[in-house]
Amino acid sequence: MRLKRWVGICSKLTSGLVSIPPRFLSICPGSSQQHVCVWVRSIAGCCPIMAEEAKKLAAYAAVDNHVQNNQVVGVGSGSTIVYAVDRLAERVRLEKLNIVCVPTSFQARQLVLKHGLILSDLDRHPELDVAIDGADEVDAGLILIKGGGGCLTQEKIVAGCAKHFIVIADYRKDSVSLGEQWKKGVPVEVIPMAYVPVARRIARCFGGEAVLRMAVSKAGPVVTDNGNFILDWKFEGVQNWKEVNRDIKMIPGVVETGLFVGMAERAYFGMEDGTVQVRDAPSQ
Repeated sequence: MRLKRWVGICSKLTSGLVSIPPRFLSICPGSSQQHVCVWVRSIAGCCPIMAEEAKKLAAYAAVDNHVQNNQVVGVGSGSTIVYAVDRLAERVRLEKLNIVCVPTSFQARQLVLKHGLILSDLDRHPELDVAIDGADEVDAGLILIKGGGGCLTQEKIVAGCAKHFIVIADYRKDSVSLGEQWKKGVPVEVIPMAYVPVARRIARCFGGEAVLRMAVSKAGPVVTDNGNFILDWKFEGVQNWKEVNRDIKMIPGVVETGLFVGMAERAYFGMEDGTVQVRDAPSQ
């Protein structure tokens, strides 16, 4: 990581909150190219940064460290990815990068178009260099819960096509075990006609309760970009997530789960104190 780039980025990110001169920016002692922590030294009177600024820090770090010229990039969905696309577009403009973007949802597609980036799909680019996406929760082993925004199936497809899958999140999404922070359960995308038997089967086999996700601004359930329903499985206690993910996917009518097991390579967390913590996946 190049310090000059981070000085410029962090100064820009903190505008509107607190003015941080470049001399207060540094690289954490003992960090390496494989495990980097960027931090902002304490300033008298400086308050903890808000979640949106933390998202921005994580997103900028991931884009700067993992996106290079002439790459095909998978663009995730959700609130944190907005900042990643902002930074990606900025780098494309300033550095004249040739980047092709493959979106994971209607939202991601609109972000790519809004910034004038090159839009593609898996038909034309079935192999991606890197995919960057957010998460609802990340545990100590980089197992993820995703799908709070309803895009879990396309997100998992795109992540699975990438050589490197990078996660960005703020401090509220970081947990030792799944369920510590995220209380809305594991999303499961299902064929509409099967949502009742699937919900009953999940509860019977794995405990807890699987509830049909209802829409907020429309009558009836949430409908995914694929035309399906979503069950939110409110699980009980720590599970063997690899086995649970496999077994739920074997239930007739299930399209995909929001459990991302063994897929993420690295996660960037924007923290309250202005640091960016990096966690790599454990060795297999």
